[in-house]
Amino acid sequence: MVCGSNNFGILRLVLALAVVVSHAFSVATGHLDEEPLMHATGFTLGEHAVNGFFAISGFLVTMSYEQRGWRDYGLARLLRIVPGLIAATLFVSLVIGTVMTRLDWASYFADGQLWRFIWGTLTTFKSAAALPGVFDQNPLSFPMGTVWTLKYECLCYLGVLVAGLAGWLCRRRWVLCLWVVLLAAVILREVIAPNGAKGVETGLRLPLIFVTGGVIYLWRERVPLSVWGLCGLAVLVALLARTPLYKAALFSVTAWGVIVLALAPALTAWRSTPAADVSYGVYLYGWPVQQVFYALFPAAGALTLLAPSLLLTLLLAAASWYVVERPALGLKRRLIYG
Repeated sequence: MVCGSNNFGILRLVLALAVVVSHAFSVATGHLDEEPLMHATGFTLGEHAVNGFFAISGFLVTMSYEQRGWRDYGLARLLRIVPGLIAATLFVSLVIGTVMTRLDWASYFADGQLWRFIWGTLTTFKSAAALPGVFDQNPLSFPMGTVWTLKYECLCYLGVLVAGLAGWLCRRRWVLCLWVVLLAAVILREVIAPNGAKGVETGLRLPLIFVTGGVIYLWRERVPLSVWGLCGLAVLVALLARTPLYKAALFSVTAWGVIVLALAPALTAWRSTPAADVSYGVYLYGWPVQQVFYALFPAAGALTLLAPSLLLTLLLAAASWYVVERPALGLKRRLIYG
């Protein structure tokens, strides 16, 4: 398995855009179960896209730690997540919120809910927090509905750091054992409480997929990259749909499938890395932009608002990359090497 020529950049962008497409339904209706993929697979397009993100993250973050060491790794993770999140939170609360609130500006800035929103988003990735008088007529009132996944992402980053410092990444069978434990936990949950709390399922699903990506990296010389094999396993997952094995198989095959799409020689003959890595910005700004369009044009319908939402999201994501994210990443070398 070679990590030189790859499709990770374009895949991240496609997955981020898929999240925005998926949220077109929930922003307009307030319900997730109206999306077609929810009925067909048990998960929305956005959830499948998040699964793909975590698989890619598990693979690349594990590789980052192994190749760079803990100091470079920790700084790189910090600079990749925090500056963009701070900028997006302040833009949504102080710019979009100021324009869209039903309150006068003095009341808006004096309202403690505004500052609790900023603090909660930046410290606990609270995605269900609302801004005073903003989007309160929308089916879902919260302005940054996607940031909750960053909590799981950061916990997984921390897990890699701890595993690396403890020497467990050098003993890759230990990581494989962790993957087996998580896989078994997902299956056991389906046996005992298939209709249990969604939060428990998510708390197992995302770490399992992240660890699957890490295991694939650590065992990369033994993991095949077969497009035809992926097709065959997709059929197997469909056949398992009504069994307790379905979700464990879906999550594992999704993780491996994303790595296949990123690295399979048949798919990496041409360079597909975007000039700007706007995927994180798309992920952060997609939801608030869709909330704005729905608040302004509530009768237009989800699909009608999708195209302008995508366009404005891409513009904001590009600004985030060039103004905030790329300069922040450029600080790493200076901070490490002086």
